[in-house]
Amino acid sequence: MEYKGCSPGESVQIDQACEKVLNALECDFVGLALQNTDGPDVKWHYAAGNSNEKYKRITVRYGKGIAGKVISTGRPMYVDNFPENIAGKALEYPIMLAEGLKHAYAVPIHFKGIPKGVLLIGNRSGQPLNESRQSTARDAARTLEKKLNG
Repeated sequence: MEYKGCSPGESVQIDQACEKVLNALECDFVGLALQNTDGPDVKWHYAAGNSNEKYKRITVRYGKGIAGKVISTGRPMYVDNFPENIAGKALEYPIMLAEGLKHAYAVPIHFKGIPKGVLLIGNRSGQPLNESRQSTARDAARTLEKKLNG
């Protein structure tokens, strides 16, 4: 499924952008979640380094899960040593469970100044995501914003 705001050509560009971020950061997973245009739910649309296709079936409510929380607050979120250092239950983090991620950093993607998407980078190993990688993820999010905003 493609985000309704993207043509097939733009969809390929976004897939390539996710792959580029994956390679640049040498992380295990990069995903892009977008809020549905016809409701508050948030769905994972694109991924690179994914271990399965489960991300395509993950939909969370606005304010729930990593993607929903990042969109509702408009602020980045860092998850370290999942599932030990989390607020709430592990089931509230479906992308972490589906991909077996231990560490993740999620950055909001803005459409016309409003947070409507999330770029998430993650590692399955014990290697945390340092400030340098987080900064690169923020830069990649700004680049994706430009692509998605046209």
